[in-house]
Amino acid sequence: MAETLLEFADVGYAWPDGRPVFSGLSFRIAAGDKVVLLGPNGAGKSTLLRLANGLLTPATGTVFWENRALTVDGLRQREFARAFRQANGLLFQHPEAMLFNPTVREEIAYGPRQLGLGGVDERVAHWAAELGLDGLLDEAPFALSGGQKQKLALACLLAVDPRFLALDEPSASLDPASVGWLIDTLLESTRTVLVSTHNLSLAAELGERALILGGDGRLLYDGPLAPALQDLPLLQAAGLAHRHRHRHGGLAHAHLHAHDWESS
Repeated sequence: MAETLLEFADVGYAWPDGRPVFSGLSFRIAAGDKVVLLGPNGAGKSTLLRLANGLLTPATGTVFWENRALTVDGLRQREFARAFRQANGLLFQHPEAMLFNPTVREEIAYGPRQLGLGGVDERVAHWAAELGLDGLLDEAPFALSGGQKQKLALACLLAVDPRFLALDEPSASLDPASVGWLIDTLLESTRTVLVSTHNLSLAAELGERALILGGDGRLLYDGPLAPALQDLPLLQAAGLAHRHRHRHGGLAHAHLHAHDWESS
């Protein structure tokens, strides 16, 4: 049995004004799992990913990393924090939040240097080439297009060789060829992946297991991905499908439909 990398044990979180995002959230992700996180806007997908990355602290319950509770005090311990930050990477939905160096080259090199990893120049060259950024190494990150920024943020994560990748709507700014590259890279990799999306067609390509959050933050489903994507009542309960009317000839009928909503 593969080791458990990440565990949520009865986790709850609330906004600063006290409104709950979710409560009683429990699941485990084992090494090598490819998990797709689905749910409507406001269900707490981004919040869940930030909790998994130690950027947020649960209001109730515990998040475990390799059977160790993720706590503020624990992440202040230099040795643990260094190992955790190398192993556990988070790609934000809006890549601008991750970019702050003067050039693309320095952006990719920043993580490996901060973590004291070897072969920094080789890491930069490799991931810049993989993501089509090798001709932009001396450009300013904020001069790049949205898709290029997304690729750069991903290159920054991959340059430290994480074992676990949490990706928040990773295809939002990518062209179809880059989305294809991303799918192939994730599925062929031994890395553990937790990826959020509301694109159901893309979800079918990204993993084997689904976690589905409802609009009220409850975990509605944890199981195989393929049957979940065919379960229209489940998708409707999660706010990922809706009923609307169609006209066939002179007759109007109401049907359930699942749609690929674009992220905002």
